[in-house]
Amino acid sequence: MTSTFFQRICLIILLIGQVPALYAQEYKYEIGGMAGGAYYMGDANKNAFFKGLNPALGAVFRYNANFRWAVKADLLWGRISGNTEGLDNVFPDHAQASFTRNFIELGGQMEFNFFPYSDKFAYANAKRFSPYVLLGLGLTVAPGNGKTFAGLNVPLGVGLKYKIANRVNLGCEFSFRKLFGDNFEGNAILDNPYNIKSSFLKNKDWYSLLMFSVTWDFGPRNRPCNNKNSISGY
Repeated sequence: MTSTFFQRICLIILLIGQVPALYAQEYKYEIGGMAGGAYYMGDANKNAFFKGLNPALGAVFRYNANFRWAVKADLLWGRISGNTEGLDNVFPDHAQASFTRNFIELGGQMEFNFFPYSDKFAYANAKRFSPYVLLGLGLTVAPGNGKTFAGLNVPLGVGLKYKIANRVNLGCEFSFRKLFGDNFEGNAILDNPYNIKSSFLKNKDWYSLLMFSVTWDFGPRNRPCNNKNSISGY
């Protein structure tokens, strides 16, 4: 009887001792969804932020290499629209144009967190929130409107991530997508209307995204030794 009781007490102590270890587990991956808005900048909108904001939805996957660096992949659907009515620019023959177009994006970005991002390891100055910057490369496809647009894009943006609970992250991100073409609108009037030779910085279309995300952590990583040196390289 005494031996059995002692064994049960040891088992309970052992299980209780495992609870902090399970809670303190860090994860390598995130997966989740995004929702927000998209808008276009080009011949029909030179510099008006959020003009013609339309819905955008997507899925996101993130690999957290360490507290500072992450690699993200996204698959997005969005809609853009534009209208030349009321613009200061005068188009040849005083032409006017409007358009609405859906697009799909597949992309990848590198993210750099300004703070070490984690809701654990406070002794290593980890924070449960962090602003970040991103840079990457993607592919944008916009079918329909008589001619399908397909081309590379270069995303550049900023964001804020917050770990609201163990394994649950909230995010807000604003980014620009620089395109390598001038016919994203799918409208002949807006396809290089001034017949100016294009360059990388001139006569190209852009679109921007304001996205909110919820992601779930998975894929436990090996727990590092409890010292700052090992954490910094984790």
